[in-house]
Amino acid sequence: MEAKDWRQEQERLERVRNKLQAKIAELEPEIAGLYGQAADIRKRFWEEVTINTSTYEDFEETFYTINQQSALLAERERSHRLMARQWESMNRLLPSPYFGRIDFREAGLSLDEQIYIGVSSFVDEDGLSFLIYDWRTPIASLYYDCSPGPASYDTPVGRIEGTMELKRQFQIQNGQIRNMFDASETIGDSLLQQVLGKGADSQMKSIVATIQKEQNAIIRNDKSRMLIVQGAAGSGKTSAALQRVAYLLYKHRQTISADQIVLFSPNPMFASYISTVLPELGEENMQQTTFQEYLDYWLGSSLRLEDPFDQIEYVLTEPGAPGYEARLQGIEYKASEAFLQALKNYGVELGRKGMRFKSVRFRDRDLITEERMQATFYGYDRALPLFNRVALLQEWLLNELVSLERREREATWVQEELNYLDNEQYAEVFFMLHKEKGVFDMAEQFAAIREKLDNKPREDESEFDFASKEEGLLRKQIVKECFKPLRKSVKKFLFLDIIAIYDQLFGEEADYREKTSGCAVPPLWPEICRQTKEKLLRKELFYEDATPLLYVKELIEGVRTNTEIRHVFVDEGQDYSPFQYEYLKKLFPRARMTVLGDFGQAIFMQATSLDAPDSPLVRLYGEDETSLIRLLRSYRSTKEIVEFTRSMLPEGEKIAPFERGGRKPLLTRRDGGEKRDAQIAADIAALRAEGFDSIAVITKTAAASREAYESLRILGGEALQLITKDTLGFEKGVMVIPVYLAKGVEFDGVLIYDASSEAYGRDNERKLLYTACTRAMHRLHLYTTGDWSPFVQALPAKLYEEAPH
Repeated sequence: MEAKDWRQEQERLERVRNKLQAKIAELEPEIAGLYGQAADIRKRFWEEVTINTSTYEDFEETFYTINQQSALLAERERSHRLMARQWESMNRLLPSPYFGRIDFREAGLSLDEQIYIGVSSFVDEDGLSFLIYDWRTPIASLYYDCSPGPASYDTPVGRIEGTMELKRQFQIQNGQIRNMFDASETIGDSLLQQVLGKGADSQMKSIVATIQKEQNAIIRNDKSRMLIVQGAAGSGKTSAALQRVAYLLYKHRQTISADQIVLFSPNPMFASYISTVLPELGEENMQQTTFQEYLDYWLGSSLRLEDPFDQIEYVLTEPGAPGYEARLQGIEYKASEAFLQALKNYGVELGRKGMRFKSVRFRDRDLITEERMQATFYGYDRALPLFNRVALLQEWLLNELVSLERREREATWVQEELNYLDNEQYAEVFFMLHKEKGVFDMAEQFAAIREKLDNKPREDESEFDFASKEEGLLRKQIVKECFKPLRKSVKKFLFLDIIAIYDQLFGEEADYREKTSGCAVPPLWPEICRQTKEKLLRKELFYEDATPLLYVKELIEGVRTNTEIRHVFVDEGQDYSPFQYEYLKKLFPRARMTVLGDFGQAIFMQATSLDAPDSPLVRLYGEDETSLIRLLRSYRSTKEIVEFTRSMLPEGEKIAPFERGGRKPLLTRRDGGEKRDAQIAADIAALRAEGFDSIAVITKTAAASREAYESLRILGGEALQLITKDTLGFEKGVMVIPVYLAKGVEFDGVLIYDASSEAYGRDNERKLLYTACTRAMHRLHLYTTGDWSPFVQALPAKLYEEAPH
């Protein structure tokens, strides 16, 4: 870059920063003033209002005065919020106002427009000239999508054609230009090299300065109802998705708010890892949850649910255990579209027979028996959908309870309850009675209540002369309170025995076929049934049964929908079953869905292929409503690590490494666990000495993590963190973590605690090892005390180095 260009850019930067500082200084007293005004209005709100309801005119005047004060307060608070957001935006811009520049000449015009791009917009004093354009504006897409030469971009009023004369990138720190590059088609390698060469952080950062063309296509896709992103490990799919959220909130700010977007994360720790990205861009965080949290909300009160991490622990640690193969078949079958169809057919069958109910019981007796419910339910028009008939039965039960409650008032137990009323209950009934008589004077009421309570007999006095009206009201109140839980349970559909309805599916094969209109079963069906029924008998639920049970529950009770949510994001989408996607679509009927994943990291049994031609995701919304974007370039790891890890996958050659060099992965074999652990401790110390702040010792399972943690902790040296499924976040440092919890997170250095054939020998463990290795940004070490995993043995020797034995 010529000195003249550098000088001109630095002078412009200083002018922009001066204007930012002037605007910040101008806003500060205004913000403080508005805040003070709002606080003063809140403090004096009722002093400015005279409450007078003597006449209709007085009441109307009071109403309008309150309304006027409320509107004034709301306007001041709104103005304060808007100015505060402006002030925060300018303070975010001040250290590094922009990161890119394009010179664009629109077709038919003779002058170039200089467009500087930053994380938000900043307009000059005239209110018309943009000194900085927000990266989400339509014209800013030129920076990400085009190279110098003919270029165009889309706007709400149509496509704008023209020529890009210049594309420039900046690295600005504390008001000084540190680096400047003129770029060609993509965001320049020089800038990316420097960004990617930095250490890992405990929280994900924004990538707006280095968004690539294919990532920009994800961010700005505004047409597809289903957007599938199949991305290699480290390709930036999650980062692109978060920038997509920011883009949607910017473009549709009049119609969509952050609480109308929900992200399903792979685990609670991941939610913490990404929590700073949107605030860094000046946006509120969207809702975040895990699918397990949703299941727990709806099923956790009646059953103890297994979570996906316990399920994978079983799959990884129990080969050879009794019933293991049947459990695997059950996991696969219960996640399949075949089982989904079987449950749909079962819903039709339940419309004819097979519904199970729980009798409504009160004081150890049946008020309404299961047999009466059966007769009433199947007496309704069978043309009605199942859930409509359940709603009719619910209404009938509530009416029956009204009649039963009325009759119950004369029961002998009610008389006994009368003798044990406390003062508070008695006062409440007495108050109601006087209100019924038309006595509204509060002083008179309290005086009468006090007199009555003072004269109320002690509990040991057997006689008390109630007036008949008082006693009737007391009986009514007592029974009403006792029946309240019954009414509540009926409103919550607790008269349905959903567990029994699901349980009865798992019987003889012939019976299952009859209930599901001929659906086939897996070969080990009898053992699958035994395991499932045994679990349900203990009020427990396998993870693979949770979504099907919830689906059956909603077939019967009616579908719960959330029409407020407009966008659903699913991260690590390959780990969701077709069944779960069908359920999410029903749950959020108005929402568009963005699914991010990598089938190369599909480590759970219920995995779904995202980009296969017959993918269930495509069938879910249809080809016309679905877009698929593949991200094949990996940015996280060095070229050497990517070449090593991609060779583990059958079609790994499609993954392209970014040209960032480093050391080859290091393979270390030691005789015995003690020597291996001592070597790992020494390697951790060496990595820390090199300046790496984020280091992970990755194990296959949680049990292995605990063992590794205890062993390495005894050796002393670096402080260790043990990461479990209950960990909500982590800081920089050295951590021991099972591979399935490390998904989506990256570390400066990764040490694979045990890469032996014993740990990763089965074919279904190939992707597990691949996932573990792809967490590394700069250093990758693998260890064994025996034979290497066959997936390591199969790699060309040129891809790694071996430590001296």
